[in-house]
Amino acid sequence: MPLDNPFYSAEQQGPYELISIGRFELEEGGVIPDLELAVATYGELNEAKDNVILIPTWFSGTHATWWQVYLGEGRALDPTKYFIVVINQIGNGLSTSPHTTDDPEIAMANFPHVRIGDDVRAQEALLRQEWGIERLALVVGGSMGAQQTWEWAVRFPEKVLRAAPIAGTAQATPHDFLFVRTLMDALTSDPGWAGGNYAAHTDVADGLRRHADIWAIMGLTTDFWKSGFWKTIPPVVEGLGWETFEEFQQNFTRLLFGLMDPNALLTMAWKWQRGDVARLADGDLKAALSRVTAKVFVMPIEQDMFFPPQDCEPEAALTPGAEVRMLHSIAGHFGLFGFEQSYLDEVDSALKELLASPV
Repeated sequence: MPLDNPFYSAEQQGPYELISIGRFELEEGGVIPDLELAVATYGELNEAKDNVILIPTWFSGTHATWWQVYLGEGRALDPTKYFIVVINQIGNGLSTSPHTTDDPEIAMANFPHVRIGDDVRAQEALLRQEWGIERLALVVGGSMGAQQTWEWAVRFPEKVLRAAPIAGTAQATPHDFLFVRTLMDALTSDPGWAGGNYAAHTDVADGLRRHADIWAIMGLTTDFWKSGFWKTIPPVVEGLGWETFEEFQQNFTRLLFGLMDPNALLTMAWKWQRGDVARLADGDLKAALSRVTAKVFVMPIEQDMFFPPQDCEPEAALTPGAEVRMLHSIAGHFGLFGFEQSYLDEVDSALKELLASPV
């Protein structure tokens, strides 16, 4: 029986549609008998079907941050010009996930392993089957969404005209793998997790708190904390603000992650660890990236501790014609939340330039 969690409702995340693509076989050998993807669209598909922008989602995230922060008339991601499709990744709490399915064969602890490649294959099938879309003007995503963006550019080069991986790599690093393991261990070490068969996400409150605390350390920079920038961020819940950095930790990171489903986080974490386009070229990253025909802007965040520029820039060098557009945020990886107008202006400027580029 599916678990009810209001965090994943349309009231919390914004309107979306569940679209079934039917039986879906996964790269690791598992099967989702009826895969439903949660899709939010903005704008209208033109007759030529050449104005499509695809946005895959990041770890723990949904389509919400995109419509709240990045989309708008006059912006790069302008729904008056483009048909913008945000597809929530498999297992993120909105698309088919361990706690949302009523199929006991894949529910909760039985949910199969999913890879980045599975997400991209599912997205390609949905776009083709639902709207007859065969080419994308742009694929853009942040963090795990950037991993999916890279996978799109390598797996389906003939379909992707432009790509903008923001704060994410084509190949996960050992540092990433080990970091994500600590995130997973924080959850699974909580006795309330019960091997993945808890009765409610609140049973794993201690694990979710520890998980959130790791994000507070690595997702945000030392400059973010010591400068007091956190004081400028509006509260997540009215009346639950903060006067100290510890109150910010409690009422921002702990509050947000405490609302989420542990198995959804674990499903996404497993695939994050193993994101690697080199799998498409017998383990050869250079060969994989040489397949890319899209115009690519690689967009790292300068102080990002998960996907630092020194991991992103060498991949750009291996990608034909790719260019680097450095982003700046005192928040580091969590700059993706769009706390600073200066960061959003940099994103808009780079994406406008990319969308104007001939291909």
